Amino acid sequence: MSEVTTTSLWVFGYGSLVWKPGFQPGQTATGYVNGFARRFWQGNETHRGVPGKPGRVATIVEEKEAVTHGVALELKGEEALEYLNNREMTLGGYIQTITTFVPIDETFKPFPVLVFVATAQSRHWLGPACASSIAKQVVNSAGPSGHNVEYVIKLAHWLRKTFPEYWDDHLYSIESHILDEVKQQDLDITSMLGTDQPEQLVPVAARHVPTSLPANRPTSYSSTCQQKCLKCVRL
Repeated sequence: MSEVTTTSLWVFGYGSLVWKPGFQPGQTATGYVNGFARRFWQGNETHRGVPGKPGRVATIVEEKEAVTHGVALELKGEEALEYLNNREMTLGGYIQTITTFVPIDETFKPFPVLVFVATAQSRHWLGPACASSIAKQVVNSAGPSGHNVEYVIKLAHWLRKTFPEYWDDHLYSIESHILDEVKQQDLDITSMLGTDQPEQLVPVAARHVPTSLPANRPTSYSSTCQQKCLKCVRL
């Protein structure tokens, strides 16, 4: 089994970094981290929202059996790290931690990655909400980096295309409610998606859980809204 042969720092992307890093990475690798779940519990007033009207963006929270798929990006030069620190920490309200990234390419060993995480102590923290409420907020939010709808739809599109056998119930449920909300409000979704639009949006009638998933897995995000506590990353 091979190792990542570099002393460079790598960052784990699980949100807009997967499709819009904003810097030129060195090497990249697709894969996942264990023990964390992607959740749209972080508010944003500088990229996908405005002061007083935040959008919803992703963070990851501790969840023992969860897996979050994304991409590892090699940071080349101090400029890349400075850019990310400003984008994610100064403006976005995230903090840094380190976790282990598992490449899909099994010829490479897992390796440490930097990850930006929002916690309940963040000034932008919005916390849990069901998919329909999050979707309404997303549809009605936009900021200097673009519409909040673009953030969610392009993330879902990238994940579906890159990991077709993996089902992110939280993300895909929000995506489904967004498309329904856009339709109900008779909005032009193409104007929300900016450039490099997804080849095809998933029609309402075509959205379903892949048949390869375990039979006992919940098939909707609402079914996971049980009375249990999800811990934020402890630092």
